[in-house]
Amino acid sequence: MSIVGIDIGGTFTDLVGYQNGAIITSKTSTVPADPTEGAANALRIARCDVATMTEMLHGSTIAINTVLERSGAKTALITTEGFRDVYFMGRGNRPDAFNLFFHRPRPLVPRELTFEVRERMNAAGEVLTAMETKTIATLGEQLAKLDIEAVAICFLHAYANPVHEQAAGEILRKKHSNLFVTLSHEILREFREYERTSTTALNAFVGPRVSRYLGKFESFARSANFAGKIAIMRSNGGTMSIEQARQEPVAMMESGPVAGMIGAGYLAKFLGIEQAIGFDMGGTTAKCTLITNGIAPIEEGYVIGDAFTGQPMQLPVVDIIEVGAGGGSVAWVDDGGGLHVGPVSAGADPGPACYGRGGENPVITDANLVLGRLNGNRFLGGGMSLDKSLSEKAIDAKVGNKLGFNTMTAALGIATIADNAMSLAVRAVSVNRGIDPRDTTMIAFGGAGPLHAVSIAREISIPRVIIPKLPGNFSALGMLMANWRQDFVRTLVGELKRIQLTDAKRAFDDLRQSGKDALARDGHTDGKFEFAADLRYRGQEHTIAIPVEKPEDLSSDISGTQQKFNAQHDRRYGHAAPDQSIEIVNLRLVVTIARMQDVIGAWLSAPWQPEEVAPEQRRAVVFDDPAKPLDARIVWRPGLAAGTEIVGPAVIEEPNSTTWLPPGDRAVIDPSGHIVITLAEHN
Repeated sequence: MSIVGIDIGGTFTDLVGYQNGAIITSKTSTVPADPTEGAANALRIARCDVATMTEMLHGSTIAINTVLERSGAKTALITTEGFRDVYFMGRGNRPDAFNLFFHRPRPLVPRELTFEVRERMNAAGEVLTAMETKTIATLGEQLAKLDIEAVAICFLHAYANPVHEQAAGEILRKKHSNLFVTLSHEILREFREYERTSTTALNAFVGPRVSRYLGKFESFARSANFAGKIAIMRSNGGTMSIEQARQEPVAMMESGPVAGMIGAGYLAKFLGIEQAIGFDMGGTTAKCTLITNGIAPIEEGYVIGDAFTGQPMQLPVVDIIEVGAGGGSVAWVDDGGGLHVGPVSAGADPGPACYGRGGENPVITDANLVLGRLNGNRFLGGGMSLDKSLSEKAIDAKVGNKLGFNTMTAALGIATIADNAMSLAVRAVSVNRGIDPRDTTMIAFGGAGPLHAVSIAREISIPRVIIPKLPGNFSALGMLMANWRQDFVRTLVGELKRIQLTDAKRAFDDLRQSGKDALARDGHTDGKFEFAADLRYRGQEHTIAIPVEKPEDLSSDISGTQQKFNAQHDRRYGHAAPDQSIEIVNLRLVVTIARMQDVIGAWLSAPWQPEEVAPEQRRAVVFDDPAKPLDARIVWRPGLAAGTEIVGPAVIEEPNSTTWLPPGDRAVIDPSGHIVITLAEHN
């Protein structure tokens, strides 16, 4: 098998491939004007034989950036008569109760572009009011006159019976082929009207832009003589075909970040780590998640943007906390003299001041260079030189002079504030969820992750940090281990044992057929089918997904299902109520096909063979006191043999990343080449 994964981020484009039995890698700057140019550069640097590749995997931030920038298509929403304001009213709760400036999520579709259609289904999927096709045809002409680019159609109870949505979609797609049409039942078949409407609107809003981008990416791949399959990373940690991604771009909101967490899960499992915190710091953002027994958690709901005011999305997503702190995050001083870092990023162009591309704002990378933590001559494996004088000039002009700090003090302040912001994100996936950080291990990756991991771990008392092989390309590596995955859901409401067996069988059969259709559509013949039921005690709002195997588990033989739910409820919330009746809300199906877990897993666990031996250096590096830099060891990771022990102060450099080791902390190269760092307090 010959395969390549390309992760296009806001700052860097990373590539990892498996060709002729060997791992190949490259890292290059992203080209914002044309991301495919960065991908082409990455393929060229890695010397990929594209014509022989069987599969190309791709992750991108274009979908989520389109939402955050609100730069999507001019979109209209069509809904059931009488329900025009569901999307604008949202939920009635006020989650940020003491914020005087709180506002509800601002819809991506303005109210004047929301249209009602006379039709009605009940919750059982029975037609109460038939839809007139003439109304849809007339509405289509109206949308054309308004220059609408995309339309979201979300009818009440279409999850139970989508026949009206199907008819409306067929008319619009036939008569207005330039219109990007999203039907709610094609995205998800689940109740919760507001979240379903928001998800459908999201898909329509990003659809035209993402579809054009994916078309351009495919054209680029074909022009490079690639004849294999193109798969796109999706937010649930799996992949989908590029054709499906064009129709369901909302499924790739977290396309880039999740791949690294999938890789971190496999590494945690190999190393026998029960609870790990995956930490990924790139050029634009930092991401983290809690990994238990090698599995990154999947949430069935997600908010794009701020947790209180962002856009709800009711699709499976790897549970990731993300903050605007990356190597390119800009440091700035507010009118009150407060120092901030991010969330604005300098991106790849112009990038940090030290790039010499005209950037005048200091960023985290500039601070690390001034502090001696980065080697300007070894950046990107020596493929790019960094100008320290430009970093010093930017830090003085934008931070130091405004606060009365010298260059080194200002630089340390920038790095410290960034570390504190990222520590809060790590705390959110551990302490805030009842997990003691002292019982976890951090797995840090991304180009900037190893540079900040130890500071963050120390801040919240994580005793051990693992820096895997290829940390700067780890997300792209994770893509090679991602399953082909499809998620399906059907709303099925009722109490366990009172669910009619025929209804349960119908739901199972419907989901199973959807899974088979998806396999056939993407040219696969077999996959792993796993069912689960969303259960709750009667009277509760939220549910827990419990694995089930057959219709009888919900209707006639429920004892095993009850026991599993009670045990999981007790594990999650600290109590259970075995005497209470249990209600099912949804039936779910996940269909997966394994990709290269065995091959990449074998590479991750293979005995380490050092190469590229380089002489040790020494350099003044600032750790805690800007006035007293320490004389630190500078070692080249590719040349370190298994068993090598390094005690800080030290800096461990490699082609696409740098590991910072404070005084007293101990790093050991394990038998497979991963760096295992034990913090000084825990030696």
